Amino acid sequence: MENKIIKQLAHICIHTNDLKKTEIFYCDILGLSKKFNFNKDGNLFGFYIDLGNKTFIEFFLNSEVTIQSSVIKHFALEVENIEQVIERLRENGIEVKDKTIGSDNSWQTWATDPNGVLIEFHQYTDKSSQLNGNDCIVNWK
Repeated sequence: MENKIIKQLAHICIHTNDLKKTEIFYCDILGLSKKFNFNKDGNLFGFYIDLGNKTFIEFFLNSEVTIQSSVIKHFALEVENIEQVIERLRENGIEVKDKTIGSDNSWQTWATDPNGVLIEFHQYTDKSSQLNGNDCIVNWK
C-alpha cells in the first residue's frame, strides 16, 4: 500500500520590490512565461511564472524586501486530496488551518514544518487560475 500523499511541488512564493526587473529576468532572460497576474486596486500586485507540469513561481510586490531579507515567503505542495492531508497532519499533532478557497480558486491549507518553514498545501479545482490562466483579484497585503 502506497503512503504517498504529495503529488509534486505546486509553487514557491517570492517577494520582490521590483516586479518589472523580476519579469525581465524570468521571462526575457530565462525565457519563461507568465501564466497570470494578481491585481490589487487596479494595479499589478504580482504574477505566476510557469515552470511547466503545473509548477510555478509566484511573485508579490513588497516594498520592504531587501537583498539581506528573506525573499521566499513559503512553498506550496500540490495534493490530490486536501482533506486527507489535513487529517494526516492533525493525526500527527501538527497544527494545520482549515481548508479555504484562495483568490486563485484553488483549495489551500497551511502548516509550518519543524524548522519554521511555512507550507501551503494546494489542490487545484476546475476554476483554478493555474489551469485556466484567469487573473486573481486580491485584497490582502
